[in-house]
Amino acid sequence: MFKTLKNAWSVPELRKKIIFTLWMFALIRIGAHIPVPGINPDAVQQMLGANSNNMLGLMNAITGGAFSQMALFAFGVGPYITASIIIQLLTIAITRLEEISKEGEDGRKKINKYTRYLTLVIAMMQSGATTLMLYRSNVLVEKSVIVFALAFISFIAGSMLVMWIGEQITQKGIGNGISLIIFINIVSRLPQAATSLLAYDNYVKVAILLLFFIVIIGFTVAMSLGERRISVQYAKRVAGRKVYGGQSQNIPIKVNLAGVLPVIFAMSLIQFPEIITGLFVKNPSEFWATAIEWLRWTHPFGGTLYVILIFAFAFFYSTIAFNPIDIASNLKKGGGFIPGIRPGKPTSEYLSKVATHITLMGAIFLAILALTPLLLGAIFSMPIQFGGTSLLIVVGVALETIKQLESQMLMRHYKGFL
Repeated sequence: MFKTLKNAWSVPELRKKIIFTLWMFALIRIGAHIPVPGINPDAVQQMLGANSNNMLGLMNAITGGAFSQMALFAFGVGPYITASIIIQLLTIAITRLEEISKEGEDGRKKINKYTRYLTLVIAMMQSGATTLMLYRSNVLVEKSVIVFALAFISFIAGSMLVMWIGEQITQKGIGNGISLIIFINIVSRLPQAATSLLAYDNYVKVAILLLFFIVIIGFTVAMSLGERRISVQYAKRVAGRKVYGGQSQNIPIKVNLAGVLPVIFAMSLIQFPEIITGLFVKNPSEFWATAIEWLRWTHPFGGTLYVILIFAFAFFYSTIAFNPIDIASNLKKGGGFIPGIRPGKPTSEYLSKVATHITLMGAIFLAILALTPLLLGAIFSMPIQFGGTSLLIVVGVALETIKQLESQMLMRHYKGFL
């Protein structure tokens, strides 16, 4: 990885892109420390608490601590990611959006425009709910319409600015801007996590925990790069004096096809009742308070439900990202076939069976990573701030960015056959 970065720095064009990306990183981190006007930071810390094993903790991780400070970039890329997922699902459900997405560059621009509009709507909803929560929790310095509106507008402006920075990184920098913003925000929390870890007197536990951490990193890298390759053979066909086909190719199916989305969706759903209760209910009943306690992932029932939801979302997203029927149809049209499998329906059934097995392994991997902070915290009797979800995001973004750098260097150093 470091060799790739060194070689990329020696290319003037890539060096400019890297420098631009670093400047955008600096801007992101500055915005994460600019407080929203009208908010008492000390009251925010008391309200959110120090618990990092919930949705608020994950939100704080992907925003680099901006959410816990209620800074300008408190929501980070959250609204944009939510909007992108909704548009992606609507593209499958709505025929017109599917047609637009297949119109090439113009279709991609239209889809991006719809995503931006939806990002604004989601940012307004999240900003309104958060500002209302701060208002009800006496976190605002003054309970007035002006202070409420100022905080509300600041949250929206910060979310849209983060979206713009992400798009600029994608166009003028290196890698996917939105993913890199999440990456730098999570990495920025590492010094704080390391400091709190070294503060413990039991150095044996710390050493064992670091060893576990290294093993988990290796496991995450292996699972992120792991894929099942299905061999495909193309029949030879003669057109005039030329012979086409006859070559062998592969259909790669990634083990972790859904990425980190199932974990985020599962945690969002399981924490939704608690968040809504905190927004609109001051004194919940004893039954409802007990139900919320059971739904927390630190409770055995909530932890079991959390794992079930991870499996459900992993299989749901895999059916969207991988369509065996379309692949089998395209193979049949192109004269391709899987050795030992008949074209058409038998091929789609075979691909579906393989994808199910691969998705099951990916879901088990995600469940292990998601429960890692809780398990390690219980074993070593210390809070683990850097969770498996954050680790999966960091590893995935780092690997993808290095691949893009290598592909760009390959294009610039390729001499051809002349």
